[in-house]
Amino acid sequence: MTGLLPRTRPRPLTAKSPRERTWKHLSPLLRLLILTQLAFNVGFYAVLPFLAAHLGTTIGMVGWMVGFVLGLRTFSQQGLFVVGGWLVDRHGVRPVVLAGCVLRIAGFAWLGYAQQTWAVIAAVLLIGFAAALFSPAVESEVARQAVVWEAQGHGPRTRVLALFSAAGQAGAFVGPLLGALLLAVDFRTACLAGAGVFVLVLAGHMRLMPQHIPGRVRTLQRGGFRALLRNRRFLALCCAYGTYLLAYNQLYLALPDEVQRVTGCQSALSWLFALSSLLVVLAQLPVTRWAGDRLDLRRSMTAGLLLVAAGFAVVAAARPTGWTGLAGLLPAAGYVLLLTLGQMLIVPAARAWVPDLAEDGRLGLYTGALSSVSGLIVLIGSSATGSLLDLGLPAAVPWLVLAAIPAVAVALLPRCAEGNESSAGTGRER
Repeated sequence: MTGLLPRTRPRPLTAKSPRERTWKHLSPLLRLLILTQLAFNVGFYAVLPFLAAHLGTTIGMVGWMVGFVLGLRTFSQQGLFVVGGWLVDRHGVRPVVLAGCVLRIAGFAWLGYAQQTWAVIAAVLLIGFAAALFSPAVESEVARQAVVWEAQGHGPRTRVLALFSAAGQAGAFVGPLLGALLLAVDFRTACLAGAGVFVLVLAGHMRLMPQHIPGRVRTLQRGGFRALLRNRRFLALCCAYGTYLLAYNQLYLALPDEVQRVTGCQSALSWLFALSSLLVVLAQLPVTRWAGDRLDLRRSMTAGLLLVAAGFAVVAAARPTGWTGLAGLLPAAGYVLLLTLGQMLIVPAARAWVPDLAEDGRLGLYTGALSSVSGLIVLIGSSATGSLLDLGLPAAVPWLVLAAIPAVAVALLPRCAEGNESSAGTGRER
């Protein structure tokens, strides 16, 4: 993507700079956005992991209705990311983030008091649409600022995006712990606490977010969607990224089934989820630095997808043994470990690649489209993989099919033929 780089001459990298902490070199705006991601996930995960139980026990919804409400939340968020991204390009980051915070505060407060089905659905839709506003705004601006950071000679942009991912995972780890404590009172208290987190985020952005961000130009021209749909290289990236998200979604589909089979219950799931979150928090930056010294964006995503495929293959290889108990959990833990390592390579690389494939002034639209198109792939693919698990096939077959999906997706990755994708190892254009 052109038009992102500053006019000033980039500072040369010194021998010392790769060893210095990334945080020290971030601009105040990047620090605000990364802390925002941390706060967003603390507030979100303090409530949403406990929503299904609340709907089923407190509200008394039947199972299919609970699933429908949760699906609506996902659709109103992931499906509308592209709309949020378009609004960011048209109106700027600050108003869209502030609007998203206001809607999230209203949604959480409403959900805490909602007792009827229509009220719950309305609150959940409001919560999802709020994320569809502020997430593309924050993610696209972090990506844009990461390109500037790279051009100034601080190192590859993937380091900034890795820090952003680690902050999000830290929030995803802390949020459920906070929510579990608040549920000792009741679900309404958890909702109001989640709303309170977004009140703080709103106040922080009203005070600290600049009215105009240097280098960011609002795009009023039409035609962005048509150009996006003709951008084959970007759509190829979306498809490859979507297969990763489909694989990641198996944490909530195939993994619970496997844990139930080997232990007779699903209590070990929380430990496996904690393992994944802690790995990202502790290892994301070292993994990104290692990859940045050796791999460009395409090779990083290739390695990540192959690691994800290997995770499924580990379970497939162990299924015929019929292991149960602690031994039976080892392949599942191996799957979580390899999936998480793959995630740490794929996510920063994919987000770093988007600015190079997006049109000038359309970064918000393309950032939102990456989530929306990938979310559509997950929606379609999850139905297929769910059926696959229920077909009564030989034990290893479903996991082998799941392993083949990310492996085949490597062929979907666009080639770096145009010479403008960042070389993750050097911070220079190839």
